[in-house]
Amino acid sequence: MLYHHEEIIETLNMIERNLLDIRTVTLGLDLRDCTDPQPQQMARKIKNKVAGQGRRLVQVTDQLERELGIPIINRRIAINPIADICAPALAAGHSDFFPFLAQILDQAATESQIDFIGGFGALMEKGASQADVALMEAIPEALSSTERVCSAICLASTKAGINMNAVSEMGKVIKRAAESSTGKACAKLVVFANAPTDNPFMAGAFLGAGEPEMVINVGVSGPGVIRAVVEAHPELDLGGIAEAIKRAAFKITRVGELVGREVSRRMEIPFGIVDLSLAPTPAEGDSVAQILEAMGLECCGTHGTTAALALLNDAVKKGGTMASSYVGGLSGAFIPVSEDAGMIKAAQAGVLTLSKLEAMTAVCSVGLDMIAIPGDTSPQTISAIIADEMAIGIINNKTTAVRVIPAIGKRPGEMIRFGGLLGDAPVMSVNEKNADAFIARGGRIPAPMRALTN
Repeated sequence: MLYHHEEIIETLNMIERNLLDIRTVTLGLDLRDCTDPQPQQMARKIKNKVAGQGRRLVQVTDQLERELGIPIINRRIAINPIADICAPALAAGHSDFFPFLAQILDQAATESQIDFIGGFGALMEKGASQADVALMEAIPEALSSTERVCSAICLASTKAGINMNAVSEMGKVIKRAAESSTGKACAKLVVFANAPTDNPFMAGAFLGAGEPEMVINVGVSGPGVIRAVVEAHPELDLGGIAEAIKRAAFKITRVGELVGREVSRRMEIPFGIVDLSLAPTPAEGDSVAQILEAMGLECCGTHGTTAALALLNDAVKKGGTMASSYVGGLSGAFIPVSEDAGMIKAAQAGVLTLSKLEAMTAVCSVGLDMIAIPGDTSPQTISAIIADEMAIGIINNKTTAVRVIPAIGKRPGEMIRFGGLLGDAPVMSVNEKNADAFIARGGRIPAPMRALTN
């Protein structure tokens, strides 16, 4: 790639003034060569591989950050869904292996200074194996007792439909995880429909089938850049705004492409994808909600918000795909409530509600993300929230997800505080009418007709 002098200067201005950064460089790492029926042997192999490659990733990205002057916020590792890797140990009768292995992964990440390690999860769109069931049972303990381990569970896909037995179980898992921690465990747990296999963002990252043994995936983030572009053009109509966002997304993606390919070259590992998602932070100005408001909305969540978000998401995707031949992951706009200063304010004002967020997920990149709900919300209601989001995903053939945090002891309007990139979340109301009988039916919601057209 060739970079002109003016483009370099413009990128530096984006970094200094508009909070442009590389949100994550994520190393996909295949652990299938570490499988062993003996837990201690398997744990040793996994720890050595994760820690060794993690050190290499940190060393290379630290050096590159100094050389280029581009902030790299997180170094992460994504492994295969661990339920598959652990099947031999479970078959040998070691049913308590998952919490132990979570500790091993956490130690390896800590020793190598990796920020998060994802993949402590399973894919169960159609059904659950013995290993999948054991994993779900272990999630509350595993995530509550570790700092850096993240879990992604896929319960639905357009091809398979929705595994409602697993949806029902995950409501209970999320509630137990909340009760065993201050909410941090639930912040590291996400439930997917149509989960991408190359997503570099946490908590949903894992190394999917068909990926190389090792691969570099990069997640860029530039809500501040896009907001500045929209604010700079009050004279443009919405078509013109879309064009301006496309141009800015092109430049943001080029930065991610540069960093990803250079890390790949230095580590001698294949380059995978650039995920050009706009991932907000609690910092003022680094907000997706404020982009929407810059388009002309008085407050994010009011009527017109879904249309504005659709415009933003589409323009970001179009601009990014012009800048890289390897765009992947989620790629679009994230709407995590606790991690976005504008959304926190909108939720506190009562304008942004759970129902409105659900509507917005039909056009954004992920789903109901980092949302605090009352601590007395029942597991069945949590499962029903998940089921609704899974349905949006399979019918629209898109990725959707749920990351909700039951705030134990808190009521609507109160705050739950996480700190750092996770931010603070206002507790949002849920519908008081239950769907318990619906969830209790279980079974599998069939795949939609569009599953037969591919």
